[in-house]
Amino acid sequence: IGSSVYRDKIKLMAPELEVVSLATPLFVPMIEEGFIFDDISNAIIRSYLSKPQIEDISTLILGCTHYPIIKSQINKYYDFKVDIIDSAQTAATQLRAVLESENLLNNNENSIYKYFVSDYTPSFEVISKMFLEDEIHLEKLDLWKENI
Repeated sequence: IGSSVYRDKIKLMAPELEVVSLATPLFVPMIEEGFIFDDISNAIIRSYLSKPQIEDISTLILGCTHYPIIKSQINKYYDFKVDIIDSAQTAATQLRAVLESENLLNNNENSIYKYFVSDYTPSFEVISKMFLEDEIHLEKLDLWKENI
């Protein structure tokens, strides 16, 4: 949100649109700690989405890869009347297109997958399993090391 990248790109493509941004700093830790589909998550979602600056919106961009996990709760908050754009899905679709065009897409069913994270918590591993619908094991990787 601080970079204004969404607003700037949207305004370039459609200058007539009104674009409002709202930082939601509690969403990621809420999700990573497993507070989803409960009173805590519903209270946090309600607190952010009831802000006056986003009243009467027609479309909402989920600007983080964590947010699809709470997409159904957000949809329910808006009584399914707001279009929700899932940026994680858009990024995944674009990545697939690039991998296909570069002949790098692996379609081997016997592949072994590794999942790396910059910070590890056991609750995030549980959430990741829900998100990916598979048995996974996360491995912490220090992205700031020079040898990577």
